[in-house]
Amino acid sequence: MKRVFDLLTTVILLLVLIVPMIIVALLVKATSKGPFLYWSDRVGMGNKIFKMPKFRTMRIDTPAVATHLLSNPDQFLTPIGPFLRKWSLDEFPQLWSVFKGDMSFVGPRPALFNQDDLVSLRTAKGVHRLIPGITGWAQINGRDDIPIPKKVEFDEYYLHHRSFYFDLKILILTFLKVTRAENVRH
Repeated sequence: MKRVFDLLTTVILLLVLIVPMIIVALLVKATSKGPFLYWSDRVGMGNKIFKMPKFRTMRIDTPAVATHLLSNPDQFLTPIGPFLRKWSLDEFPQLWSVFKGDMSFVGPRPALFNQDDLVSLRTAKGVHRLIPGITGWAQINGRDDIPIPKKVEFDEYYLHHRSFYFDLKILILTFLKVTRAENVRH
């Protein structure tokens, strides 16, 4: 049922968002050098690496690490990057990953390929067996503002309590947080 929901919702969202996505792609291209998409190596289900697309919000010379690990991440942002991040518009291309089955709408947020501490903790708790999501229980409860062990606690909670209704609750809470631009790093 979850896969059917993901596919149907993805197709509907792609139809609704195609024009805004084209506009964002053109704005990214017009305001900075490089491609409009950034393909990030992420850890998926079973700790397999997959390529996750996002609209590029950072310059092409940015180190491939989590934003919070950069000493001054603002220096790497493109002119339109803060706006895209504030309203989570950079996440729209991940609909492709949901369509392909690499991601779901709800699940633990996929770790970067080099976040060994996060991957190890998730593996120890069995969270690595889940398909990663565009949003998840940890994102609702603090996103990047919570330490990795706490994030894994939220991921493990989701593992043991997941259901269609819990996913709907997470999606609704995500929508509310995005419209309020809560817990977003610029």
